[in-house]
Amino acid sequence: MKKASETVGLPPGTPVHVGKRRAERVRITVIDYDEARVEEKEVKSVEECFPFRDKPSVTWINVDGLHDLEVMEKIGTHFGLHPLVLEGIVNTEQRPKMEDFTNCIFVVLKMLYIEEENDEVAVEQVSLILGSNFVISFQEREGDVFEHIRERIRTAKGRIRKTGSDYLAYCLVDAIVDNYFLVLEKLSDKVELLEDELLPNPKPETLPAIQRLKRSLISLRRSVWPLREVVNSVERGDSALIKKATRLYLRDVYDHTIQVIDTIEALRDTVAGILDIYLSSMSNKMNEVMKVLTLVATIFIPLTFIAGIYGMNFKYMPELEWRFGYAVVWIVIGVVVVSMLFHFKRKKWL
Repeated sequence: MKKASETVGLPPGTPVHVGKRRAERVRITVIDYDEARVEEKEVKSVEECFPFRDKPSVTWINVDGLHDLEVMEKIGTHFGLHPLVLEGIVNTEQRPKMEDFTNCIFVVLKMLYIEEENDEVAVEQVSLILGSNFVISFQEREGDVFEHIRERIRTAKGRIRKTGSDYLAYCLVDAIVDNYFLVLEKLSDKVELLEDELLPNPKPETLPAIQRLKRSLISLRRSVWPLREVVNSVERGDSALIKKATRLYLRDVYDHTIQVIDTIEALRDTVAGILDIYLSSMSNKMNEVMKVLTLVATIFIPLTFIAGIYGMNFKYMPELEWRFGYAVVWIVIGVVVVSMLFHFKRKKWL
């Protein structure tokens, strides 16, 4: 794990990998296609993907693993990427953003998924480079939400094989945004389960679950809010790399982003309400316990008073030599207890 503090003092554009190393090796796959054909392969060296830059077809180069700076610099040099772009790719703590460098468009996104080990939301940075006839995607590790796009390219479904690299970039962004809805559905199910558990019988284990949900929603909000500006900038920008027809599809992605933000805000409000309900329920349970203890203590106060009087060791107490004194004391105690219980019942304290 490398921290952002390690880049302090370095010249701008110096690539330093910041974040966890999530892949053992760098894996590069290439999909080159046009309307009539498609070629897909995994290259063994980064140099094998260089010839695709000058082909008239559309090329999608996907890089899994960001820790090998030599590979990143070779890709940047061959495809003419600005040093600041390389620095942004290997720094996984970037916020979602879009930068137009004339010869390419650099987009940083956050891909979200639910980890099976701890059932929490995990965030992975995805960087996209859009060129005139190519798209390069950089991911922290293998595994993504793009498999259905690869399948559409292989089977020529839809219009992806008939369009350019800008439409491919749109498809990748749309896949990431659509996956947000799946993550939100799972979080919504968790919220509903928490509500069902909370109302009848709140437990101490509920509080950590609420805190985990709050952290997940904060992470979601931090990843999605800047994305609205990114999609809006790409859709309304004047870059020649994005055709007018593709901008219509980007507008649809923008609408989906707004829906995701609204859903996140609604879930945050719901979780905040659940936390308030939990604290109120626990407070009410404590009040009920204190109420019972108070009633018990109140009943025993006069009984303790009676027992204290007849526990005094004075020689000339009037009732000491009385034959029925013991029984009368118990009768008095019983009358006091029944009277107090009847009074509590009338006041609806019981």
